[in-house]
Amino acid sequence: MARFENILEFDPDLNGTGLTVGIAMSRFNQDICEGLLSACAAEFQRLGVAKQDIVICTAPGALELPLLLKTMAQSGRFDALVALGAVVRGETYHFEVVSNESARGITDAQLQTGIPIANGVLTTEDDDQALVRMAVKGAEAAQAAIEMARLLARFKAPK
Repeated sequence: MARFENILEFDPDLNGTGLTVGIAMSRFNQDICEGLLSACAAEFQRLGVAKQDIVICTAPGALELPLLLKTMAQSGRFDALVALGAVVRGETYHFEVVSNESARGITDAQLQTGIPIANGVLTTEDDDQALVRMAVKGAEAAQAAIEMARLLARFKAPK
């Protein structure tokens, strides 16, 4: 849907057919992360990504995700990646450190490699908030990964 006459505008493309995607999931707060993973993988398949084109890797926690994602991106095997995890506020400052540094690392990994990485790491006040959000956030992360892979590919295609 063009908003302006004679101005090129790219519409979102959520067709996952032919894409190879990777999911890096934290094992900390495992139940929540498994819920994120289930929703993400189901959404990838619903959008056309073949099961054999989805790779799942796990890391101990959210702080380990950026290195795993950067390594996956540098492998040349993936069109897009997704980071999944759950950082639930505790009684110490550690929540802020993990939340901020994992987000920064995920952003840095995609900027350094040029491979889109959707950030599906939940940061919530408690487990109940995370449980309510996990299905939606997992699916949204899959959508964002596909949309960005397709959008970036538009700039690699000849005019």
